[in-house]
Amino acid sequence: MAIYTHHLPAWKREQVEHIKELSAKYELVGLVDVYGIPAKQFQQIRRNLHDNAVVKVARNTLVEHAFNELGAHFLDLNAKVNEHSALIFANGNPFKLFKSLEQTKTKRSAKAGEITPEDIVVAAGPTSFKPGPIVGELQQAGIPAAIDGGKVKIKETKTVVKAGQAINKKQADILVKLDIKPMPVGLSLLAVCYEGDIYMPDVLAVDDEAYKAKITLSAQQAFNLAVNAAIPTSCPAVTEAQIGKAVREARNLGVEAPVYEKGVIEMIISKAYRQANALKA
Repeated sequence: MAIYTHHLPAWKREQVEHIKELSAKYELVGLVDVYGIPAKQFQQIRRNLHDNAVVKVARNTLVEHAFNELGAHFLDLNAKVNEHSALIFANGNPFKLFKSLEQTKTKRSAKAGEITPEDIVVAAGPTSFKPGPIVGELQQAGIPAAIDGGKVKIKETKTVVKAGQAINKKQADILVKLDIKPMPVGLSLLAVCYEGDIYMPDVLAVDDEAYKAKITLSAQQAFNLAVNAAIPTSCPAVTEAQIGKAVREARNLGVEAPVYEKGVIEMIISKAYRQANALKA
């Protein structure tokens, strides 16, 4: 692939080599979306991640040159490069990286034309607004409002914009006045390469608690299956439960048969006594 890069100016060649060096140094190489992040906040995010990750902004053409020269799985990552992407390099595993980036996100006000990533809900109840044009502005934005006790009140909880829909200007203006900030601000992971595989956000967005609950349920179901089906295992807890179950079943069989054996005879007599009392009653 060097035929694409050997005519690059020196400063571009240095950038390409730097990207390649970072790619070799870190276990994870990924792309993050930096769209809409103010410069000051972007610098703060980079500082916050300094101990765990390196974020590098480079021209897309230089990123593509570097990935082409690296070849292999980096060619797949190349397809995810866009006009708002930046590079991220880190160690560890992609799931932890995704989680750490999500934890650094904050919220900002929405702008007209932006797509909301989640439902924007305005709750019913009183507001701090005095009667005036605000009532009409709320209603134009699809929020039912009225005057109540000298204040503007939102009459019912309303989903103003559904996830995946664009926010119009009237909605954006009223959300600002209501101090509702629906847009996440932070680095959004677009794709990450780890040990030769490309991981996408939908795979990395794992709910830890839900995942633990599923593992716990699976373990319990496997335990129950082994005990009830009498499957031999090397697990002491399973063996103990199997023996306990076998003993209970043997005793029950001895009582019902009846089999006059030591350890069962007292249960047989007790059963007969209960039956005699029931008959007498």
